[in-house]
Amino acid sequence: MEEITKKMNASIAHFEKELNSLRTSRANPSMLDNIVIQAYGSNTPINQLGNISIPDSSTITIQVWDNSLIKQIEGAITDSNLGINPQVDGQLIRLPIPKLSEERRKEITKIASEYAENAKIAIRNIRRDYIEINKKEKKENNYSEDDLKKIINNIQKETDDNIKKIENILDDKRSEILKV
Repeated sequence: MEEITKKMNASIAHFEKELNSLRTSRANPSMLDNIVIQAYGSNTPINQLGNISIPDSSTITIQVWDNSLIKQIEGAITDSNLGINPQVDGQLIRLPIPKLSEERRKEITKIASEYAENAKIAIRNIRRDYIEINKKEKKENNYSEDDLKKIINNIQKETDDNIKKIENILDDKRSEILKV
């Protein structure tokens, strides 16, 4: 059961990370997590190329350490699907976060719902895999039918708890996105 809980918690953590990368009307440094730059011979995340800070709720600033990468960072942000136009000021890149239109808010909530559905599928796959493992062990180790049912019920309870957790996280994110 401990291993199941660990794997399900990892799925939920991944889901939360995906949600944090979605753009809302508030500045959040994790919005830049999925943007990488070809620098120093490898793909490097922006947060490893400068200091990211939030001076106010509608602005992100990136203090770039290497001047030669400013144009690449600016281009990567412009090309990303965030819909943000970077403003370069020396070594500082400002990212003003525009307010979202109603249409864009609805699109983002649909994306969040897709992420939630993928997380639920991952949880259900973990459940299925461990039920199969326990059915095989029952045959090999001669578990009683009652022991197997007890194990399956525990796995199902853990699955239900985690799916409810995903729903709660999604509801919180939806209200954050739709809040004007």
